[in-house]
Amino acid sequence: MTPPYPNTLARSLRQFFSDYLPAIRGLSPHTIQSYRDTVVLLLRFVAQAQQLDPVRLELTDLLPEDVLAFLKHLETERHNKTSTRNVRLAAIHAFFRHVATHCPEHLEQAQRILSIPMKRAQTQPIDYLNYQELCAVCESVDRSQAHGRRDYALLVTMFNTGARVQEIVDLKVGDLQLTKPFQVRLWGKGRKVRLCPIWPQTADLLRRLCDETGIADQANVPLFRNQRGEPLTRYGIRYILARHCHRTKATCPSLVGKRLHPHSMRHSTAIHLLKSGVDLITVSHWLGHASINTTNRYTAIDLEMKREAIARAAPPSRHPPMSGAWRQDHSILEWLESL
Repeated sequence: MTPPYPNTLARSLRQFFSDYLPAIRGLSPHTIQSYRDTVVLLLRFVAQAQQLDPVRLELTDLLPEDVLAFLKHLETERHNKTSTRNVRLAAIHAFFRHVATHCPEHLEQAQRILSIPMKRAQTQPIDYLNYQELCAVCESVDRSQAHGRRDYALLVTMFNTGARVQEIVDLKVGDLQLTKPFQVRLWGKGRKVRLCPIWPQTADLLRRLCDETGIADQANVPLFRNQRGEPLTRYGIRYILARHCHRTKATCPSLVGKRLHPHSMRHSTAIHLLKSGVDLITVSHWLGHASINTTNRYTAIDLEMKREAIARAAPPSRHPPMSGAWRQDHSILEWLESL
């Protein structure tokens, strides 16, 4: 059977992924892969709903009703969180902004899809390790074995740098500076690079890890590897952290009930820096935040910091009367205006 000629949808997708995202927008491969996964899920969903072969889908088959049904499918059938649903919708929006520019005959369709709003997500408390919990987790690591020494160096490096898990995965021997000033080079979101200082103790741990694994002079080799010599993955790091946290719960009951993952180490670093008196701007640069608004949320999540703040603020000796007190001769509007 002769394959169908490329239609508007196929041409738009090819241009979107081959030219627009990498060349014009300059997005990272990780972001492009995330957009690709969203489009694949959407096309499969629409094709199944309309009982069509995905290769025969046209751009006109992707209506706002189909996108809304797809978003509902993500939450109800795939059990995605609202934040994931919004990430998928952002990718769909990006594609249809491209369609609106390059296919003006589909402008109305694109505008209707772009009008689908993000869903308000319920804010969840951020779980993190306080300093005592972090020390307990690190002390639980059996450093008599090679993989234990690697795990210990991994956890200390994650806490010292506050790096994202992908930044730790991408960390190579050549990114380390283990002579004064001690620092590591991290490759963050959007191909942004930042230098992060490390403690002398962390530098010593990393130096010994490189010597033990024989990679000290191999600049392009990933720093953290598994027992087969392959780079640790995001899931591998998640497993390592979960295993040591689970072992520590027996001696540190405060860990029970906390939902900890590699990003929790990043939260832990931010809280520790703020409690140590480091200003928000420095913490923002340390973590590689694009906006200080992202860093601001850490000032509101630590209960101990809130207790210290209320302790410094003396309670008033008496409550002043409300200036807009109710009087019988007031109308409701006058009373409201006086508040």
